[in-house]
Amino acid sequence: MKLKVCYLETYLKEWNRLAYAKPGDSGMDLRAAIKEPIVIPSGKRAIIPNGIQCEMEADTSNYEIQIRPRSGLAAKKGIMVVNTPGTVDWGYRGEIMTILLNTGDEDFVIQPGDRIAQMVICPVIHPQIEEVSSVNETERGVGKFGSTGI
Repeated sequence: MKLKVCYLETYLKEWNRLAYAKPGDSGMDLRAAIKEPIVIPSGKRAIIPNGIQCEMEADTSNYEIQIRPRSGLAAKKGIMVVNTPGTVDWGYRGEIMTILLNTGDEDFVIQPGDRIAQMVICPVIHPQIEEVSSVNETERGVGKFGSTGI
């Protein structure tokens, strides 16, 4: 499979190109393609452009790009990707952007070129949809959130 990447003018040449940091890594780091620092106040969110457009090969419509948080930012600063994982559909051709939420106690400053999220390529299964009048019962049944304990 090939992933075609177009670097937009906001993606500076001195930044590392999209790549896996180490062999076997699942995600590629996404950068903040911004010209000036952006402050995300505690409890607030911001949409951060990543400066790239992507295209997966024509025969790969059973794949998506997922945008996920970076574990260090989440653990140390409380920075999350709001719609984790963020889904980029196969046919989308616009700029990749990341919606970040600051769950930390302090304002968080994003500098141009900061690594702010990870991009993972994942398979998608498109099942055949069958309408039925009911579904089979299970031991769990209709138990909702927390029904199996905390």
